[in-house]
Amino acid sequence: MQAKLEVLALVLGVVGLLGTIAVTALPSWKVSAFIGANLIVMEELWEGLWMNCYIHTNIRMQCKVYDSLLILPAELQAARGLMCASVALVFISLIITGCGSQRSNCSGGNMRSKNIILALGGSLYLLSFLTTLIPVSWVGHTVIRTFYNPTQLDAEKRELGQALFIGWATSGILLITGIILLIRYSKRRSEEEQQNNERYLMEEKDVQQMDSVYLARKQSNAHKHQEYV
Repeated sequence: MQAKLEVLALVLGVVGLLGTIAVTALPSWKVSAFIGANLIVMEELWEGLWMNCYIHTNIRMQCKVYDSLLILPAELQAARGLMCASVALVFISLIITGCGSQRSNCSGGNMRSKNIILALGGSLYLLSFLTTLIPVSWVGHTVIRTFYNPTQLDAEKRELGQALFIGWATSGILLITGIILLIRYSKRRSEEEQQNNERYLMEEKDVQQMDSVYLARKQSNAHKHQEYV
C-alpha cells in the first residue's frame, strides 16, 4: 500500500507536467463573449500567453504571435513567467520524486537520503501548485471583473477560456501530489526513527549482557581464590 502511494504520486506528477505544458501552450485563456451588440458569431477570438487566434465558421484557425511583450496586459505578462516556472518545477519535482522512491537505486539504498529527497520533491510540487494557481486565478479574476464592468464595451469583453479550467484542475493535481509525498515522507521518517530506536535498544541490551558476563567471571575467580586459601 505504501509503495502504491509513491507510484500514484509519480502518475499524478506526469499528469501535472502534461497539464502545465498544455495550459502554457494553449491560446484559449480568454475567449470572445457574444453578448449585447456583439452578435457576430462568424468568428471567435482566442487570447493566450504567446498568440491570439481567430476561429472562423468554416473551422479554419488563424493564429498570430504577439509582436511585443509590452502590448500584453500585466496579468498575461506575469502568467508567462510563472507558467514557465511551473513547467520547470514540475519536471524537476518528477525527477526528484523518482530518485526518492523506496524502490529506486539512487543514494546507494540510503533511506535517510531518500527521505530527504522525497520531502524536497513534495515541497517543489507545492511550490509549482502556487506558480500555477496564481496566474490562472489572476487572469480569471481580470476576465470576470472586466465582464461585469458597465463602462467596458461589449466587443472588448471576454469569457473564461478552456486553458483556465485546465489550469485550475492541474493546480489541484499538483497540490494532491505534494500532500501525498509529504505524508509518505512523514511515515517513512517515523519508520526510520522506530528502527533506530530498536537498534539502540538492541545495542544497549548487548552491552548489558557483556557487562553481566564479565561480572560473573570476576565472581568466579574470587570464589576459586577463597577456596584455595
